[in-house]
Amino acid sequence: MENKTNVIAETHVGRKSSVRPLGRILTQIWLLFRIQFAEIRDSWLWVIGLASMFPFSTLLFLKFYTVDPTPETMMRIITGNMVFAIVVMAINALSQDISWQKHQGHFVFYASLPIYKLNFIFAVFMRGLMMSFPSVIILAIIGQLVYHIEFHYSLGMIPVLLLSVLSCAGIGTAIGFLSPNHQFTNMLSQTLLMFISFLSPVMVTMSMLPKFLQWTAYLFPTTYVAEAFRQLALQGWTSEVTKNVLFLIGYMVLSFLVILKSVQWRVEQ
Repeated sequence: MENKTNVIAETHVGRKSSVRPLGRILTQIWLLFRIQFAEIRDSWLWVIGLASMFPFSTLLFLKFYTVDPTPETMMRIITGNMVFAIVVMAINALSQDISWQKHQGHFVFYASLPIYKLNFIFAVFMRGLMMSFPSVIILAIIGQLVYHIEFHYSLGMIPVLLLSVLSCAGIGTAIGFLSPNHQFTNMLSQTLLMFISFLSPVMVTMSMLPKFLQWTAYLFPTTYVAEAFRQLALQGWTSEVTKNVLFLIGYMVLSFLVILKSVQWRVEQ
């Protein structure tokens, strides 16, 4: 709370300074990022532990259950569990956190500050990135050790990972801001977690799903995240990765605009 108050005070100071528009925007983003970081910095171990538990358990279960899997199957299991980690934190945890803060009236403080909503949403997206990134890396390392397989490393992994988390954080942020109450947020995020994890082509191929699930799968960014991860880890950057990255960029921009248009600081009575 003290950190948040200090940052808010610095924001007011920043308002009085005659900085140029670009400098003001960067200052706001930096201060809002510090607020988001301050809210999670004391619970890093819990964040990493909780985010890793579900995909880590699934990873080990499939290791025990699958007999003599092919390299492609092993890669799909590892990358699928990396996607689980993103879903758990960037959609499930982020949506519930934002919903709880909104219905507790925390965002009324932001309404009194001279900040752009665009910058605030960007800072929230960065929070989703901070919460998801450690677990994704941990699961990638453990997955390779458990299945005795090695990724094809390339610099393309960096933008793909960033876009993957940010596109999923868009869903989590939208659910948190737009849900009518916290109970609805909790039910929706839990249902979405199970649906995306087991009824979309994250751990299985698209052809293994029924036709109607194949169509719904195209609506979720996790479909493109899983395919981009798998292609990158198996072969490096290919035309398929480029196609999936374009979908992720479009998804991120769309969710950004929807949130910007509809976000409200206060709860409507």
